[in-house]
Amino acid sequence: MSFKKDFIWGAATAAYQIEGAAGEDGRGLSVWDTCCKRPGFVRDGDTGNIACDHYHRYKEDVKLMKKIGLKAYRMSISWPRILPNGIGKINEKGLDFYDRLVDELLDNGITPYVTLFHWDYPQELFKKGGWLNPDSSDWFAEYTKVVVERLSDRVKHWMTLNEPQCFIGLGHSKGVHAPGLKLDLSDVLCASHNALLAHGKAVQTIRKYSKELCEIGYAPVGVVSFPDTQSKEDIEAARKATFDFDGPSLWNSSWWIDPAYLGSYPEEGLKVFEKWLPKIGADDMKTIFQPVDFLGLNIYRGPRVRMDQNGNPAKVKKNVGYDQTAIKWQITPETLYWGPKFFYERYQKPILITENGLSNTDWISLDGKVHDPQRIDFLNRYLREYKRAAQDGVDAKGYFCWSLMDNFEWAEGYNERFGLIYINYQTQERIIKDSGFWYKSVIENNGENL
Repeated sequence: MSFKKDFIWGAATAAYQIEGAAGEDGRGLSVWDTCCKRPGFVRDGDTGNIACDHYHRYKEDVKLMKKIGLKAYRMSISWPRILPNGIGKINEKGLDFYDRLVDELLDNGITPYVTLFHWDYPQELFKKGGWLNPDSSDWFAEYTKVVVERLSDRVKHWMTLNEPQCFIGLGHSKGVHAPGLKLDLSDVLCASHNALLAHGKAVQTIRKYSKELCEIGYAPVGVVSFPDTQSKEDIEAARKATFDFDGPSLWNSSWWIDPAYLGSYPEEGLKVFEKWLPKIGADDMKTIFQPVDFLGLNIYRGPRVRMDQNGNPAKVKKNVGYDQTAIKWQITPETLYWGPKFFYERYQKPILITENGLSNTDWISLDGKVHDPQRIDFLNRYLREYKRAAQDGVDAKGYFCWSLMDNFEWAEGYNERFGLIYINYQTQERIIKDSGFWYKSVIENNGENL
């Protein structure tokens, strides 16, 4: 049994990670442009100034997408490329680029899935307080309106925010991602609330201004735990661990998803964060809780848990020498079964895997090709679990492999290769890896050969 007939097979990227052309055609600075200048912020001093030069090579890249057989492409828009100051004057050359890219995708039979924010926050708005500013959600709505008015005659699939756990948690609390802040938890929670308000206002804006019938979702990290055994106790422990709180940690799912999909913050989270909570306006939850069509989940890994003697979830110690990817993430295919299952049960929305993949030690072999059997094995294992979830009743909408091509991996620079396409950063040569051709066969068979 394969996936449903209209299952979406795609790959994903983010604007700052691939576009380059950082100072061209009127683009403004983002917080990542600024942080890349800080000594030691990005490994090896790498920047996104050139990246994969997708801004100039998008036609070549779309041809490669077609060669791989992609049905859909998850892309993001660079906010400061559209609005150099974050608000106000529109940069028409920036909009023109996305116009051309969308047309090129559609001309090649590839459906665009557009993410409005994938971390490249405008530097000029950061100077005004960024996500801490009470006007920040209105700024995002203004930006959303500009993009939707220009592209919604052709773009019908939208995502608001990508991984707020990262751009808020890692960017404003841990300080390891842009804008590189280590704020008090009260300020971090203020920023998180404003980001959720931005999601809600963006949904409202898309609904109001879209020129075509559209569908809208959101792409948080799917923070997943999975059961040690198939016992009812361990399954319940994994479910609890997936949605409950292990202290005042931002690395969870329910804090970020419940408000948008259920209309309220989780009670346990309100108790855990009580002394740091921002003032929540009377209509804030109504604003955040907007009708959405699917739930996007970025899932790569998660801990194994069991129920302890006191009826609480307990993490199972990792095996010595556990399987891991090049970026040292544990390989846990089970998360692509239990994650979709738990999230579908809780939120009752179709599940779209918006990111999944691995960093691998890829290089060009003597035969001129890039052989990456580990990636093929990894994707096969995870997709089999997702397929099993679909067979067990989960409304599995689609799958976007991360990533279409090797790219700028944030604080790790160019030291991690996640792509189905190899990028030689010295020459900008592109080579489809063995995994890209394998993925083509999976798409052609709608997953029957997994």
